[in-house]
Amino acid sequence: MMNSSKQLSLTELLAQVSKWKSLGEKIVFTNGCFDVFHAGHAFILNTAKTFGTKLIVGLNSDNSVTNLKGTSRPINKEQQRVYVLSSLESVDAIIAFDDATPLEILKAIQPDVLVKGGDYVAENIVGAKEVLANGGKVEIVPLVDGLSSSKIIAGLKSE
Repeated sequence: MMNSSKQLSLTELLAQVSKWKSLGEKIVFTNGCFDVFHAGHAFILNTAKTFGTKLIVGLNSDNSVTNLKGTSRPINKEQQRVYVLSSLESVDAIIAFDDATPLEILKAIQPDVLVKGGDYVAENIVGAKEVLANGGKVEIVPLVDGLSSSKIIAGLKSE
């Protein structure tokens, strides 16, 4: 029921990226857990799309989210998070990954632009070195004040 044609394997994504690049598309990549989706996530994704013509979202798998955030996470399972991301016009492709970071995916697809939220500084962004070395750019989108999945979850628990 909740399958998405936007979710691709690495092999499928590499073929799609090759096709897009041959057509002159500008590839943008961002990543995250997107566990409890909120307006801040939508803002970052919609803004990320403005830096190019195709937006690829690297999505932390359930195992990856648990390893990063603890055993009570994710709240929403991977296929549910894929479904939410797929419903966004700005998102062109989604690839889930098990590692702590999407570095191997970034190396493979070599996006033109790497985007992260404002809680990051360029020199600490995984893959920034590689993207810059390939002639790409790194963009940091300011966070929307007061919005975070962790704060939302904490607020729900305190009710």
